[in-house]
Amino acid sequence: MPELPDVEAERRRFAAVAAGRRVRRVWADPTFVRGARPDDLDRALRGRRLGEPDRRGKWLLCPAEGPLLLLHFGMTGGLVEGGVPSVYDRLVLELEDGELRVRDVRKLGGAWLARDEGEARELLRGLGPDALGVDRTTFLERLAGHRGGAKAVLMDQGFVAGIGNLLADEILWRARLHPRTPVGALDDRARANLYRAMRGVLRTAVARMGRPPPAGWLLSVRGEPGARCPRCRTPLARITAAGRTTYLCPTCQPPAEARVAISGRRGGGPPTTRAARA
Repeated sequence: MPELPDVEAERRRFAAVAAGRRVRRVWADPTFVRGARPDDLDRALRGRRLGEPDRRGKWLLCPAEGPLLLLHFGMTGGLVEGGVPSVYDRLVLELEDGELRVRDVRKLGGAWLARDEGEARELLRGLGPDALGVDRTTFLERLAGHRGGAKAVLMDQGFVAGIGNLLADEILWRARLHPRTPVGALDDRARANLYRAMRGVLRTAVARMGRPPPAGWLLSVRGEPGARCPRCRTPLARITAAGRTTYLCPTCQPPAEARVAISGRRGGGPPTTRAARA
């Protein structure tokens, strides 16, 4: 599934191909357009000049001198500049000097039309702040209101927008948190460490768009037969967390109860996590 860095790449592609150009015609698969009809898109966008696109989480917002085209790429969607038409083309923007296509094999994405920025905000009102742009204070304030497992919270688009299954695994591995650890059991230090891990992973992933994960990342070995933790060389474990296939290091990411027990035996400073509240 496209995650924040993937959609950022599509935002930059849209900016390079379409921003500043007028729309000559819009064609769309009726089953891909949500809350409107293909003719509505064509009438709203035809003759208008496209502006610089914005991104919020996994959503792409494309202004057109008033109305906005909102795109979500689902599991398999992306943008294609010109080229040979495909049966998987779901939306085509015919521009004054080219074409831009939304191609989506599984058709789990969609296109929405907002008449203005206010309507666009209303469409996205349930979405949390962008995971790459959220500041530390806002992240920690929002985290304080959650009690779910760490992976489920990170992937909750209403908490922060843009993190999917793969990035969540990398972030939690870097933060040394078991994916099922209740966020309500995290102390201030662990919460701040989770924010730093998220920030670092997203910044690096965006900077490396289109390239494989760097050596030393969990994602560089995730899913490979016999994969070991890049940090301690323990064989990786595969579990289900937040309803998704999840990889972790049993040594670096012990369950919350084990963390508390280990910290209690060692003495010294406060544990990284506390036992989950009843």
